[in-house]
Amino acid sequence: MKHLLIIFDGMADEPLAELDGKTPMRVARKAFMDDLAAKGKVGAALTTPEGMYPGSDVTNMGILGYDPREYYTGRGAIEAASLEIPMETTDAVFRTNLVSTDGEKMIDSSAGHITTEEARELIQTVNDKLSTNVIRFYPGVSYRHIMVWRGGSPEVRCMAPYKIHGEPVADHLPEGDGDQKLRQMIMDSYEILDNHPINRRRRDEGHLAANMIWFWGESRLPDIPSFSRLFGLNGAVVAAVDLIKGLGRMVGLKTYDVPGATGYIDTNYLGKGQCAVDALGKYDFVWVHVEAPDEAGHEKSIDKKIEAIQQCDEKVLGTILNGASKMGEDVRILLMPDHPTPIATGSHKAAKVPFILFDSTKQERNNLPFDERAVEETGLVVNEVTDLMKMLLD
Repeated sequence: MKHLLIIFDGMADEPLAELDGKTPMRVARKAFMDDLAAKGKVGAALTTPEGMYPGSDVTNMGILGYDPREYYTGRGAIEAASLEIPMETTDAVFRTNLVSTDGEKMIDSSAGHITTEEARELIQTVNDKLSTNVIRFYPGVSYRHIMVWRGGSPEVRCMAPYKIHGEPVADHLPEGDGDQKLRQMIMDSYEILDNHPINRRRRDEGHLAANMIWFWGESRLPDIPSFSRLFGLNGAVVAAVDLIKGLGRMVGLKTYDVPGATGYIDTNYLGKGQCAVDALGKYDFVWVHVEAPDEAGHEKSIDKKIEAIQQCDEKVLGTILNGASKMGEDVRILLMPDHPTPIATGSHKAAKVPFILFDSTKQERNNLPFDERAVEETGLVVNEVTDLMKMLLD
């Protein structure tokens, strides 16, 4: 028996007037998800423990079977693990975005989804100018990067940049232990990057400039057991974003790099599905994560979110199901969003999400729809997020 955890990040939403009171999940064409739901169980799960923010780091950690209340120490160290950055438990680790500003207001937290090639050169420039014997910057994917402060303190409050679009940067600078150093680096980065040749070219081409760094996701390296030790299975993760790959690497899962996987709506959906099929032939457990619906939610784009859901269904799920069938493998599948990312707010929400639990050896008859309506209609409700993995591996 093979076990699949499939996360279509931020896919759940709220009813929209523009869709006649329906959600993107409800109107999207998703034949494979609907067929899977009809043959399995559809339930509802609360993925965010009370008092915690519904970030993808918290929710995915919980769905994977690790209680965030016990193991979560912040986002930065998880993403740093994906990049195989050396860390000590005494280091402070920060997610570092390349963002677009006008010098005063936050314009875009993703710098117009800058290319990885452009971003690497900009982060290298920042590292050349701002690194010290205890502070170093490491390049990641697109706008997502890492800063490690050796012996630094994570006891500082940093605001996620996607929460402050259109707001003054000065109102949301870091506060707490070490805040003055972090603030100074943020402001210095604007002077370093605003007139950089790459940003001059981006402006000429009609793109946003990636002209400031922004720290958030303050953290330390957690002490966390391996997946094989906890559940007795070997496994792999297929994902584009460092957050998910880092969490997988932290717990000993094999990480796959999919060519053309961007963590955005232009990602290589088909490649992810094909890579997952390859992993199924080698591992007992495969975790597949697609970021695209979440990014569309952050952009408040209804059309992009619907398209992302449809691509996830056809090219990711469809490819996986067809591949497993050709291999003759029996599979158990848990498919779900990790949290809602409502179009109306562009931010994550701590609310129940629908899920499918499917077993190819015990197919059922289910009439509940696989969308947000199931949250109210199902009798299968999971309030403790770590129970989801127990259900999958039953």
